[in-house]
Amino acid sequence: MTEATNPIAVVVVTHNSADDLGPCLESLLEDSPAEVVVSDNASTDASREVALEYGAHVIEGKENLGYGAAANRGVSETSSPFVLVLNPDTTIRKGTLRAIVERFESDTSVSVVGPKILDPDGSIQQSARRFPSILLAATHGFLGLFWKSNPATIRYTMSDWDHDSAREVDWVSGAALAIRRDVWDELGGFDPGYWMYVEDVDLCWRTHGAGGRVWFEPEGVVTHTIGTSSQGIPYRLLLAHHRSMLRFERVRRGGRRGLTWPLVVAGVALRLAFVAAKRWVADRSVRRASRPSTEATGGRDRVRHR
Repeated sequence: MTEATNPIAVVVVTHNSADDLGPCLESLLEDSPAEVVVSDNASTDASREVALEYGAHVIEGKENLGYGAAANRGVSETSSPFVLVLNPDTTIRKGTLRAIVERFESDTSVSVVGPKILDPDGSIQQSARRFPSILLAATHGFLGLFWKSNPATIRYTMSDWDHDSAREVDWVSGAALAIRRDVWDELGGFDPGYWMYVEDVDLCWRTHGAGGRVWFEPEGVVTHTIGTSSQGIPYRLLLAHHRSMLRFERVRRGGRRGLTWPLVVAGVALRLAFVAAKRWVADRSVRRASRPSTEATGGRDRVRHR
């Protein structure tokens, strides 16, 4: 653990993220955090070398522990009173760290802060959301796959709000989530039982349960290119996402004890099957479109695929 000389430390969790890591760390240097830790999940690319080039402290994992466990490992190597956990496929706008710290310092009841997150084209990512009821989650989970503007999705993602004002929210995205160290220590950080996804929802749920508040801070701005470090394992991540949904419902809301639990399990399984099939069809279409035409190959494709 290094000695803190800045109120906020930054922990970046990586897995084969060398292409994204440079711009991320460069943007952090412009805000001059004293502590930058890269917690690496067994990368086989140049992530370690890139991190060292930018002066980050690197923790090398021998296996992919998942996002939450790797973040926990990284935070344990810092000592600042506030910590920002960050995806590697992000860049922060100058002044973001100061805005986060000022929010914490101006209101001691705020335990977690999430900055405004933008897509690369400047559009809003709905990174601050409500905790959904079972009915709301089910409606959003299915309708949201093909009707993005349905009422359930709008309510859950808070997409009817312009995200220009600071406000208290239920939870914020783990792609850029800041937390007080004493709260982090009290809660034990992310639950490592979530290999990927929903660890942020779970942490914010427990924060509320401990009497803390979760805040959206638009003066801090992060640009996030979603999913660039996970493109090689999409189906594993689909499974992880849906398993995490079930874990949250079971562990935090006692779903297993309720009469609705079998319906929840069936609904999540059905959604997983639908999303996986949709992804498979899309991937197959891309592969077919990328094949040489039969005209260009002298008809060999027609023979081979007969």
